Amino acid sequence: MAAVTWYFDVVSPFAYLQWQRLKPMHGIAWTFRPVLFAALLQHYGHCGPAEFAEKRRFTYRHLQWRAARAGIPLRFPPAHPFNPLPALRLCCVAGNTAQAIDHAFDFVWREGRGLVDPGDVSCLAHRLGIDDPAAALADPAAKAALLANATRAIADGVFGVPSLVAGGHVFWGEDATDMFLDYLADPGLFDTQAIRRLDALPVGAVRKRGP
Repeated sequence: MAAVTWYFDVVSPFAYLQWQRLKPMHGIAWTFRPVLFAALLQHYGHCGPAEFAEKRRFTYRHLQWRAARAGIPLRFPPAHPFNPLPALRLCCVAGNTAQAIDHAFDFVWREGRGLVDPGDVSCLAHRLGIDDPAAALADPAAKAALLANATRAIADGVFGVPSLVAGGHVFWGEDATDMFLDYLADPGLFDTQAIRRLDALPVGAVRKRGP
Protein backbone atom coordinates (compact mmCIF):
# COMPACT_ATOMS: atom_id res chain seq x y z
CA MET A 1 0.00 0.00 0.00
CA ALA A 2 1.45 3.34 -1.07
CA ALA A 3 2.08 5.92 1.66
CA VAL A 4 1.09 9.39 0.46
CA THR A 5 1.02 12.77 2.21
CA TRP A 6 -1.30 15.46 0.91
CA TYR A 7 -0.56 19.07 1.82
CA PHE A 8 -3.49 21.42 1.34
CA ASP A 9 -4.95 24.78 2.27
CA VAL A 10 -8.67 25.47 2.03
CA VAL A 11 -7.87 28.88 0.55
CA SER A 12 -6.79 27.09 -2.62
CA PRO A 13 -9.52 26.27 -5.17
CA PHE A 14 -6.95 24.07 -6.89
CA ALA A 15 -6.83 21.95 -3.73
CA TYR A 16 -10.62 21.73 -3.81
CA LEU A 17 -10.59 20.48 -7.40
CA GLN A 18 -7.87 17.95 -6.67
CA TRP A 19 -9.71 16.74 -3.59
CA GLN A 20 -12.64 15.67 -5.75
CA ARG A 21 -10.35 13.17 -7.46
CA LEU A 22 -8.42 12.05 -4.38
CA LYS A 23 -11.23 11.40 -1.94
CA PRO A 24 -12.66 8.31 -3.72
CA MET A 25 -9.19 6.68 -3.90
CA HIS A 26 -8.61 3.54 -1.85
CA GLY A 27 -5.56 1.38 -1.32
CA ILE A 28 -3.46 4.34 -0.17
CA ALA A 29 -2.14 5.05 3.32
CA TRP A 30 -3.09 8.72 3.45
CA THR A 31 -1.67 11.41 5.69
CA PHE A 32 -3.56 14.68 5.35
CA ARG A 33 -1.62 17.77 6.43
CA PRO A 34 -3.29 21.18 6.37
CA VAL A 35 -0.69 23.90 5.86
CA LEU A 36 -0.89 27.67 5.65
CA PHE A 37 -0.07 28.53 2.04
CA ALA A 38 1.08 31.98 3.11
CA ALA A 39 3.76 30.39 5.29
CA LEU A 40 5.20 28.61 2.24
CA LEU A 41 5.10 31.82 0.20
CA GLN A 42 6.93 33.68 2.94
CA HIS A 43 9.57 30.99 3.33
CA TYR A 44 10.39 30.87 -0.38
CA GLY A 45 9.87 34.57 -1.07
CA HIS A 46 7.13 33.86 -3.60
CA CYS A 47 3.99 35.78 -4.48
CA GLY A 48 0.63 34.05 -4.63
CA PRO A 49 -1.31 33.82 -7.91
CA ALA A 50 -3.90 36.29 -6.56
CA GLU A 51 -1.30 38.99 -5.83
CA PHE A 52 -1.16 40.18 -9.45
CA ALA A 53 -4.39 41.66 -10.79
CA GLU A 54 -4.01 40.24 -14.30
CA LYS A 55 -2.99 36.76 -13.10
CA ARG A 56 -5.73 36.78 -10.47
CA ARG A 57 -8.44 37.49 -13.06
CA PHE A 58 -7.21 34.81 -15.45
CA THR A 59 -6.72 32.24 -12.69
CA TYR A 60 -10.25 32.70 -11.36
CA ARG A 61 -11.78 32.49 -14.81
CA HIS A 62 -9.68 29.42 -15.65
CA LEU A 63 -10.72 27.71 -12.43
CA GLN A 64 -14.40 28.38 -12.97
CA TRP A 65 -14.15 27.06 -16.52
CA ARG A 66 -12.24 23.93 -15.48
CA ALA A 67 -14.71 23.14 -12.73
CA ALA A 68 -17.66 23.54 -15.10
CA ARG A 69 -15.94 21.41 -17.72
CA ALA A 70 -15.34 18.66 -15.16
CA GLY A 71 -18.88 18.90 -13.81
CA ILE A 72 -17.66 19.98 -10.36
CA PRO A 73 -19.75 22.60 -8.55
CA LEU A 74 -17.59 25.60 -7.67
CA ARG A 75 -18.72 28.90 -6.21
CA PHE A 76 -16.15 31.43 -5.09
CA PRO A 77 -16.63 32.81 -1.56
CA PRO A 78 -17.56 36.50 -1.13
CA ALA A 79 -13.89 37.55 -1.07
CA HIS A 80 -10.66 35.84 -2.04
CA PRO A 81 -8.00 35.41 -0.79
CA PHE A 82 -9.34 35.12 2.75
CA ASN A 83 -7.77 34.11 6.05
CA PRO A 84 -7.94 30.29 6.11
CA LEU A 85 -6.50 29.84 9.60
CA PRO A 86 -9.87 29.21 11.30
CA ALA A 87 -10.74 26.40 8.89
CA LEU A 88 -7.25 24.88 9.08
CA ARG A 89 -7.28 24.89 12.87
CA LEU A 90 -10.76 23.39 12.94
CA CYS A 91 -9.61 20.60 10.62
CA CYS A 92 -6.73 19.87 13.00
CA VAL A 93 -9.07 19.74 15.99
CA ALA A 94 -11.37 17.43 14.03
CA GLY A 95 -8.47 15.06 13.42
CA ASN A 96 -7.74 15.93 9.78
CA THR A 97 -10.09 13.17 8.70
CA ALA A 98 -11.30 12.85 5.12
CA GLN A 99 -14.79 13.74 6.29
CA ALA A 100 -13.62 16.91 8.03
CA ILE A 101 -11.63 17.99 4.98
CA ASP A 102 -14.61 17.29 2.74
CA HIS A 103 -16.87 19.43 4.92
CA ALA A 104 -14.38 22.30 4.94
CA PHE A 105 -13.89 22.33 1.17
CA ASP A 106 -17.59 22.02 0.46
CA PHE A 107 -18.37 24.86 2.85
CA VAL A 108 -15.97 27.26 1.11
CA TRP A 109 -15.95 26.14 -2.52
CA ARG A 110 -19.23 24.33 -3.13
CA GLU A 111 -21.45 26.64 -1.06
CA GLY A 112 -19.30 29.75 -1.52
CA ARG A 113 -19.26 30.56 2.19
CA GLY A 114 -16.63 32.93 3.56
CA LEU A 115 -14.77 32.57 6.83
CA VAL A 116 -14.75 36.24 7.81
CA ASP A 117 -18.11 36.19 9.58
CA PRO A 118 -17.82 34.50 13.01
CA GLY A 119 -21.20 32.94 12.33
CA ASP A 120 -19.81 31.12 9.32
CA VAL A 121 -16.83 29.88 11.33
CA SER A 122 -19.17 28.58 14.03
CA CYS A 123 -21.32 26.90 11.39
CA LEU A 124 -18.32 25.09 9.93
CA ALA A 125 -17.16 24.07 13.40
CA HIS A 126 -20.51 22.48 14.18
CA ARG A 127 -20.45 20.58 10.88
CA LEU A 128 -17.11 19.17 11.98
CA GLY A 129 -18.64 18.05 15.27
CA ILE A 130 -16.96 20.80 17.32
CA ASP A 131 -19.24 22.19 20.01
CA ASP A 132 -16.99 25.02 21.24
CA PRO A 133 -15.52 26.84 18.20
CA ALA A 134 -13.77 29.50 20.28
CA ALA A 135 -11.93 26.91 22.34
CA ALA A 136 -11.02 24.96 19.22
CA LEU A 137 -9.60 28.01 17.47
CA ALA A 138 -7.52 28.87 20.54
CA ASP A 139 -6.32 25.29 21.03
CA PRO A 140 -2.50 25.41 21.39
CA ALA A 141 -2.23 21.90 19.95
CA ALA A 142 -3.98 22.96 16.73
CA LYS A 143 -1.71 25.98 16.39
CA ALA A 144 1.37 23.85 17.00
CA ALA A 145 0.18 21.26 14.48
CA LEU A 146 -0.06 23.86 11.72
CA LEU A 147 3.41 25.19 12.49
CA ALA A 148 4.78 21.64 12.48
CA ASN A 149 3.05 20.93 9.18
CA ALA A 150 4.69 23.96 7.57
CA THR A 151 8.09 22.84 8.84
CA ARG A 152 7.46 19.32 7.59
CA ALA A 153 6.24 20.58 4.21
CA ILE A 154 9.42 22.60 3.68
CA ALA A 155 11.53 19.61 4.75
CA ASP A 156 9.64 17.50 2.18
CA GLY A 157 10.43 20.04 -0.54
CA VAL A 158 6.88 21.33 -0.79
CA PHE A 159 6.64 24.90 -2.08
CA GLY A 160 2.95 25.27 -2.90
CA VAL A 161 -0.49 23.76 -2.46
CA PRO A 162 -1.91 21.36 -3.20
CA SER A 163 1.06 19.00 -3.12
CA LEU A 164 1.23 15.23 -2.96
CA VAL A 165 4.37 13.61 -1.58
CA ALA A 166 5.05 9.98 -2.37
CA GLY A 167 8.32 8.06 -2.43
CA GLY A 168 10.25 11.26 -1.83
CA HIS A 169 8.72 12.90 -4.91
CA VAL A 170 6.63 16.08 -4.81
CA PHE A 171 3.66 16.41 -7.14
CA TRP A 172 2.68 20.07 -7.02
CA GLY A 173 -0.61 21.40 -8.24
CA GLU A 174 -3.96 19.99 -9.26
CA ASP A 175 -2.70 19.57 -12.82
CA ALA A 176 -0.05 17.10 -11.56
CA THR A 177 -2.72 14.64 -10.40
CA ASP A 178 -2.35 12.42 -13.46
CA MET A 179 1.43 12.49 -13.07
CA PHE A 180 0.96 11.29 -9.48
CA LEU A 181 -1.38 8.50 -10.58
CA ASP A 182 1.11 7.37 -13.24
CA TYR A 183 3.82 7.25 -10.58
CA LEU A 184 1.65 5.08 -8.33
CA ALA A 185 1.13 2.70 -11.24
CA ASP A 186 4.85 2.72 -12.09
CA PRO A 187 7.19 3.79 -9.24
CA GLY A 188 10.09 3.68 -11.69
CA LEU A 189 8.54 6.48 -13.73
CA PHE A 190 11.34 8.93 -12.96
CA ASP A 191 14.18 6.44 -13.18
CA THR A 192 14.98 7.28 -16.77
CA GLN A 193 17.91 8.89 -18.49
CA ALA A 194 15.78 11.85 -19.56
CA ILE A 195 14.62 12.58 -16.00
CA ARG A 196 18.09 12.11 -14.53
CA ARG A 197 19.40 14.61 -17.07
CA LEU A 198 16.81 17.15 -15.91
CA ASP A 199 17.82 16.69 -12.28
CA ALA A 200 21.41 17.58 -13.16
CA LEU A 201 20.65 20.32 -15.70
CA PRO A 202 22.78 23.41 -14.98
CA VAL A 203 21.35 26.92 -14.63
CA GLY A 204 22.17 28.99 -17.70
CA ALA A 205 21.11 32.45 -16.52
CA VAL A 206 19.91 34.04 -13.29
CA ARG A 207 17.34 36.84 -13.24
CA LYS A 208 18.60 39.96 -11.49
CA ARG A 209 16.52 41.04 -8.51
CA GLY A 210 16.10 44.55 -7.23
CA PRO A 211 17.40 47.78 -8.78
